[in-house]
Amino acid sequence: MEKALPDWTYAMNCAVTVCDADLNIIYMNERSRETFANRGGADLIGHNLLGYHNERSQAIIHRLMSEGGVNCYTISKNGQKKMIYQTAWRDSDGNVAGLVEISMVIPEEMPHYIR
Repeated sequence: MEKALPDWTYAMNCAVTVCDADLNIIYMNERSRETFANRGGADLIGHNLLGYHNERSQAIIHRLMSEGGVNCYTISKNGQKKMIYQTAWRDSDGNVAGLVEISMVIPEEMPHYIR
């Protein structure tokens, strides 16, 4: 039985893109579709991630798929600073079943707290 995603996942203020174990894009929320509009937006669903990434990025994708784990970094693009958080997601048996990328705009200067 397929679980429906809650409405907030579609309309949240950061881009969420999900691929399956074959690296095919299976989900893009509204912000992800807007972010990648110049590459096809929602039409990217069903396409393979590797076709949109360079060799270095492909190696990271393959590492995440084989080992699990996280790849996290910041970028500056189109005058905005963003944090990119990429993580493997796992099926009910604990096997890596795909990747999730969350991309969010962050301020140039951001407070950091030690708690």
